[in-house]
Amino acid sequence: MRYSVAPTAAKQIDLVKGNFNNGGQFQIILGTGIVDNVYAEFVQLAHASESTKEEVKLEAAQKMNPVQKLLKTLADVFVPILPALVASGLLMGINNILTAQGMFFPDKSLVEAYPQIADLAAMINMASNAGFTFLPVLIGFSTAQIFGGTPILGAVIGAIMIHPDLMSGYDYGQALLDNTVPYWNFFGLAVAKVGYQGTVLPVIVAVFFMSVIEKRLHKVMPAMIDNIVTPLLSVLITTALTFLFIGPVMRTVGDAMTSAVMWLFFDLGALGGLIYGITYPLLVITGMHHSLVTAETQILANIETLGGSPTFVVVACANCAQGAAALAVMFLAKHNAKMRSVASASGVSAWLGITEPAIFGVNLKLRFPFYAALIGGGIGAAYATMVQVLSVSQGPCGIIGVICIRPDCMLQFLVSVVIAIVCTFIITFVFAKTIGRKQLATL
Repeated sequence: MRYSVAPTAAKQIDLVKGNFNNGGQFQIILGTGIVDNVYAEFVQLAHASESTKEEVKLEAAQKMNPVQKLLKTLADVFVPILPALVASGLLMGINNILTAQGMFFPDKSLVEAYPQIADLAAMINMASNAGFTFLPVLIGFSTAQIFGGTPILGAVIGAIMIHPDLMSGYDYGQALLDNTVPYWNFFGLAVAKVGYQGTVLPVIVAVFFMSVIEKRLHKVMPAMIDNIVTPLLSVLITTALTFLFIGPVMRTVGDAMTSAVMWLFFDLGALGGLIYGITYPLLVITGMHHSLVTAETQILANIETLGGSPTFVVVACANCAQGAAALAVMFLAKHNAKMRSVASASGVSAWLGITEPAIFGVNLKLRFPFYAALIGGGIGAAYATMVQVLSVSQGPCGIIGVICIRPDCMLQFLVSVVIAIVCTFIITFVFAKTIGRKQLATL
């Protein structure tokens, strides 16, 4: 289907907030509450047949290169479980507020000042840890859905990998140093009896193989015994492959990913934050930013040893910078009521962590605000990395994300975000008078 004229024509419609190409699709941004009405009218006028969400995804995936497909797969695995991670993260933030020393009272936490809420804090702490403690189970369920396996069997594989009979994965490094790693003896082959707590990639790959094995067995197994033998063999074969090959290899790959992120932030310092802060909005344009959840989740799952994640504040700075650029356009577009409306709403949305309306509806359309946001967000991210702002959970990557930050870093988080906002706002006005004069004249 050709749509060479569609972008230009779409811009002339008042209800249209923006349009862009993403993952082989031409997408139009509409105002909240009207998209269903527009869709129903479009289907009727075009005499078009409806497709399911899965069918649309499959069609779009055909136009992606292998790297895009890999990143999309990682994103598809994590997007369904994000609500659980966000809920756990926000509960963890609440627990931090209740238990942080010196936040409200000198040398004392809220729980110590009000002992009657101690049990409530303990319950919140337990609830906040559950999502990360049983993360492999959630990932296993979601991965099986993506690759066509039985989701509950994927959850079983995830549960096997963190079974309490195994040595905790958190103790594996020290056990290696102490030479105390327990082993199974499989016909003379020593296999480490170690769990995969705090890991992400091992369970994804293990459940992928389980899904492949299960689908192959369904094709060859007689119907009479299929429901009994196929689950048995799928779980048994996958368990053996996981502890023999998949787990050790993917643990190494996952550790390398975590080490790369930590090197970027803690060895390169401000430069690493600047690079990440500038790169993140570029990934948002392609939709690949969801794949970054893989590394973020692995870091947070090892928070006891790593102390926190440095990536959350960088994303928050990048998001708030996009919002600041959009709000700057609101002031610049004095004679364009539609642009002022879109810029104000999308700017506030970006400050709350949702940047797509600001990026596609305002900043990319004019280009110079997007460039300003890249620079301003990078400056804020560089400062945050320099002072080592760390988060303890996932959550909304905007101003309100302060609840997800380590208590001793909360003030510096707000300073970093303000730097990103102020710098972007100023740079947007400067660019409007220099490289963006032609675009500004169109407002």
